[in-house]
Amino acid sequence: MTPSPRRSGKRLESPAQEAMVSLMVATGHLVQALDEVCSAHGITHDQYNVLRILRGVHPKGHPRYAVGERLMSRAPDVTRLLDRLERASLVERTRSEEDRRLSISHITDRGIELLAQLDPEILGVHERFTGKLKKKELARLTTLLEGLGSS
Repeated sequence: MTPSPRRSGKRLESPAQEAMVSLMVATGHLVQALDEVCSAHGITHDQYNVLRILRGVHPKGHPRYAVGERLMSRAPDVTRLLDRLERASLVERTRSEEDRRLSISHITDRGIELLAQLDPEILGVHERFTGKLKKKELARLTTLLEGLGSS
C-alpha cells in the first residue's frame, strides 16, 4: 500500500491538496485492480463500462452519443470502443427505425454472459477496497464524493 501524502514525509500545501492527492492515489489503485479483472476476461475497464451501460437498457440499446454521456470516464473514441466490442460479438448495432442515420448499440447474449462472469469479481474488488468501512462511513463517503463530482 502506498503511504498517504502526509505519512510519506512530503508536506502538502493545504488540506484540500492532501485530500485530492489521497483521492487520486486511491482511484489509481482501484482502477488498476479493476483493469486487472477485466483484462483477465479479454476486455478493458472502459469496455466493461460500455457493456454495463447497455445491459442497463437491454433489450433496448443506446446510440453512440448516449453511451458516451453515461461512461464513468470520458473515452475519446466511443466508436472505436463499440467497434471492438462488436468484433468480439459482445455488442451488435442496428439502425434506428426513427432516424436511419443513427446506429443503436445493443448488448448481445454473449455480452450478458461475460458480465455475469465479471460481476462477482468486480464486486469483490469493490468490497476489498471498502471492506474496512462501516455502512455509515460508506454513505458519508458517497455523499462527499457526489459533492466533488458537482464542482
